[in-house]
Amino acid sequence: MITINLYNNSLAPQWDEAVRNSRNGTFLHLRGYMDYHSDRFNDFSLMACDGDKLIAIMPACREGDTVYSHQGLTFGGWLLPLKHFDATTMLELWESSLNFMRSNGVARLVYKPVPHIYHRYPCEEDLYAVFRSGGRMVASNISTTIDLDEPLPFDRGNKRNLNVATKSGVVVSESDLWQDYWHMLDSLLMEKYGKHPVHSLQEIELLKTRFPENIKLYCAFQTTPKLFMTSLYDELLAGVVMYYSGTEVAHCQYIASTELGREKKALSLLFDSLIKESAQAGYRYFDFGTSTERGGLYLNEGLLRQKFRLGGRGIVYNTYEIDV
Repeated sequence: MITINLYNNSLAPQWDEAVRNSRNGTFLHLRGYMDYHSDRFNDFSLMACDGDKLIAIMPACREGDTVYSHQGLTFGGWLLPLKHFDATTMLELWESSLNFMRSNGVARLVYKPVPHIYHRYPCEEDLYAVFRSGGRMVASNISTTIDLDEPLPFDRGNKRNLNVATKSGVVVSESDLWQDYWHMLDSLLMEKYGKHPVHSLQEIELLKTRFPENIKLYCAFQTTPKLFMTSLYDELLAGVVMYYSGTEVAHCQYIASTELGREKKALSLLFDSLIKESAQAGYRYFDFGTSTERGGLYLNEGLLRQKFRLGGRGIVYNTYEIDV
């Protein structure tokens, strides 16, 4: 008999161990990441046990009579173990979890499964359970991803851009200039979209401190000699925050470039460097992130084509709704 319990802070060690041992959990699902914005959400994370043994967990929050898996994460869903867990177990867990929600006054589950590229091993038993419970797709956001085992080449335009950037003295490196980059990113986002970054500078610095191997900033600089000096002056042109999932995915966050960076084609050189570095580090996928808004109803075609021309192809992040 599978029983369902609510997570509480005393269970953080067991939770994190389950994430690390799962087929589909990433560092985003560790409590050190999830709980940085715990004040914004009413946590309703679930822990499934078979007797005394913890067998699966689901990051979740609650708003009224609706449970989300999880509003503060791009994707969540049930995180499942490698062994002793098949589709029959999933159906039993699913029914137990719906009964638990029902008994706690929940009427609706909004479910965001982990996309398959983030799986350490195939892990789509939950999608079968969604189907069996009458779930319906309510959002489909398309991301653009490179298979690093067989990467497609840049198009001719981006190959030319690489030459322009190199000849212009653009250089790429990992950087700790978070404050400078966040100021540039915030200014560009406000100018173009009237929005601030989802993470504040303080939040991203906190997360970087907690997950130094998973969250890194890479920047492109214009390097030119300063008059009467032998040192170099570096002007920040562009940057990308990389999230290394802890599985097989190197994922881009917060891509930005200044006007001079666009003129010098800095992002082409930056992505060329990051893609090659991710492949050398053993990652399977390089994910540029989604190009959609409003649950996929709006497609930013220009942004999508930019990623396509860098060799990426489509992966969807789907969301389902289930009546409890």
